Amino acid sequence: MEAGAFIVEGQRALSQIYNLHPESLQEILVDKEPARAWRDKATIRILTSSQFASISKNKTPQGIAGVITLPRDSHSSKLPQQYGERMLLLEDVQDPGNVGTLIRAAAAFNFDGVILSEGCADPFSPKAIQASAGSVLSLWIRRTTGYYKLGAKLKREGFRIIATDIYGNSKSIFNSGEKVVLILGNEAKGVSNKMLKIADTVFRIPFNCQSVESLNVAAAGAICMYLLSQQSFSR
Repeated sequence: MEAGAFIVEGQRALSQIYNLHPESLQEILVDKEPARAWRDKATIRILTSSQFASISKNKTPQGIAGVITLPRDSHSSKLPQQYGERMLLLEDVQDPGNVGTLIRAAAAFNFDGVILSEGCADPFSPKAIQASAGSVLSLWIRRTTGYYKLGAKLKREGFRIIATDIYGNSKSIFNSGEKVVLILGNEAKGVSNKMLKIADTVFRIPFNCQSVESLNVAAAGAICMYLLSQQSFSR
């Protein structure tokens, strides 16, 4: 990250990023002669198989990777000029696989951006990138110590703050057209009391708690984002 870039591995993820942001592709790394389709896209560096394996985080390297420019302001408290109406706020979600999966779900359900606390796993780390399946540039990302202030600012601007908690209300209603920030918390501790206090709604997903104690944060987040995409939180 110090170089201002990250690596995306695999044809599918690389193609998705290139199709959305071709200007972000700095260099293509391959362990053999690249497919013709990539020859005019960017500078190509051919590596030996052992060199490629040393940069790959996959047990079975896919043989092609891209060096991608880190999005501007991704590690800051400065929101984009046009930041949209639906945001995901992650507080101390520590597993990079969960972070990547949540970013992927946010992109799938038309969220505009993701705010992460500094206690979250880096969304541009290899495992998070792999879990996001190339969707990491489909929306804006801010990883910052100022996440609480951003949440409070958005609340003042008329966004409805929805936090998830096992003691929340399972019958909350989401109204079409509302601007929303959805908060998900740490895998073990959940959303902090500080963030719960600024929430307009504390929501609990109804499930069979006799069979399972809780839902994985990535699964819970995907369910909540789906419900929001359907314009209702109701049972």
